[in-house]
Amino acid sequence: MQGIVVIKCGGSTMDQLPDSFFQAIAKLQQEGKQIVIVHGGGPAINSMLDRVQITPQFVDGLRVTCEDTLRVVEMILCGSINKLLVRRLTQAGAKAWGVSGIDGQTLVAQKTSKPLGWVGEITKADTAIPAAILEKGYVPVIAPLSVSDNGVDTYNVNADVAAGAIAAALSAEKLIMVTDVPGIMRPQADGTKEIVAQTSTEEIQAMIEAQIITGGMIPKVQAALDALGQGVNQVVICRGTAEDLLGVCTGETVGTTVRMNVNHAN
Repeated sequence: MQGIVVIKCGGSTMDQLPDSFFQAIAKLQQEGKQIVIVHGGGPAINSMLDRVQITPQFVDGLRVTCEDTLRVVEMILCGSINKLLVRRLTQAGAKAWGVSGIDGQTLVAQKTSKPLGWVGEITKADTAIPAAILEKGYVPVIAPLSVSDNGVDTYNVNADVAAGAIAAALSAEKLIMVTDVPGIMRPQADGTKEIVAQTSTEEIQAMIEAQIITGGMIPKVQAALDALGQGVNQVVICRGTAEDLLGVCTGETVGTTVRMNVNHAN
């Protein structure tokens, strides 16, 4: 089989992913590409929190996870969202198997020191479960929940960070971060924005400092840098269209490609 590609699907893009996106994954799988999906589910979590009358709280863009919120997060991510993705992949002709980072201690974390409640910082990503699923010919669909080293506590983790850690542990050839924008956008003198086709770790840091990269794009690029630092060859930030996905997997220039050294991005 060919190299591993990890695809991170954000919760904000979940409802926008067309059938053709899942059909593209089925096509890649049938061609021998090993695909792993890590997903978020923020909007669905917020909707359920609203139904049970829990007000979402955020610190620096990160969700504060109290015990009640954690129960909702686990229910939505490991339940409805995870199985929705498995169903859509199956309907498209792919073979998919839904799990979470809790299963087999795929994602081990320690409680963050930040005032975020039951949020974990990943200390280890174990490849045994996703590798076994891949070996059986299925696409692992992984919900970003984690567990403590002793298996007692469950933690919510950022899906971008989870995808980066899993990609690094699997020595993936690519990490694709699906977003609702074409990639990293750089403002131009005439007021328009132009996509940054290729960039490096050094340029990423400069763009953060210059506030070219802001908001929800920051955890994405930070996860990208972590993955690159741990051996992933390249990270691509792009839209969730079938054209973009197939283009990335066949080597076309799509979205924003991030490498350790931009001089190697050609």
